[in-house]
Order: sequence, then structure tokens, then C-alpha cells
Amino acid sequence: MLQPMRTKFRKAHKGRIHGSASSAVTLAFGQFGLKALEPERITARQIEAARRALTRHMKRSGRVWIRVFPDVPVSTKPAEVRMGSGKGTPEFWVARVHPGRIMFEIDGVPETVAREAFALAAAKLPIKTKVVTRLGVE
Repeated sequence: MLQPMRTKFRKAHKGRIHGSASSAVTLAFGQFGLKALEPERITARQIEAARRALTRHMKRSGRVWIRVFPDVPVSTKPAEVRMGSGKGTPEFWVARVHPGRIMFEIDGVPETVAREAFALAAAKLPIKTKVVTRLGVE
């Protein structure tokens, strides 16, 4: 699964996801892309599950680009622990995804295969998405 090799700080604030995406809003690599329509935190496990669904449906033909990276640590405290005594330990990594961000791109497959693959990948993600193409948004 994806996670940073090292970070400047071990724990991060939760923060909020305001506004729409300013980067990765257009296709840069592939012919087809999966665009986020809602603000949400996407975990490394969800990204990996979507990637596996994409590559498996494409039968390892074509190419996949992942345009999001989980670089924010999420800390949790163990179950049934009293209040106080500091913040919990980092348990997993998330990517903050703004609306309008292209999360995945694929190329080298027909449009029908791309749409079916993105439908399977979108089912693994906790947000609404849409498929975008080089020709235009559909």
C-alpha cells in the first residue's frame, strides 16, 4: 500500500477539505480519467482496492496512473481507553481529495473497457465520481 517513506511530523491535524481542486483537474497522462465530485479523505487501502479493480478488469493491458497519494497520517486511540493522555498513534494514511480532482487515469484500452473498469473502481471509493475523456466530460 502507498505511504510516505518519511514525513516531517509524525502526527497531523484533521483539518477540513474546503473548496474545489486547483491541481490535477485535467487529464495529463491518459485518455480517460476518474474525477472526484465530493470532498473526502481516501485511505491507502481504498486507493489500492480501486487500482486492483482497474488493472484486473483491463486484464493488465493499457496503463494506469494514480494521481492521488496518501500523505496524511490518521491517528486513532485504542478501544475503551479513557479520555486524555494525548493523541493516539498513527494507524493509516489518507489523501485529502477535493472536488474536481482526477484520481486515476488510464490509456491503451477501448472506451467501453475504460468505463467498465472505472465503474468497478468507483465502487471501491467512498465518493461520487465521473468518467472524463480527452474529448470532453460525459
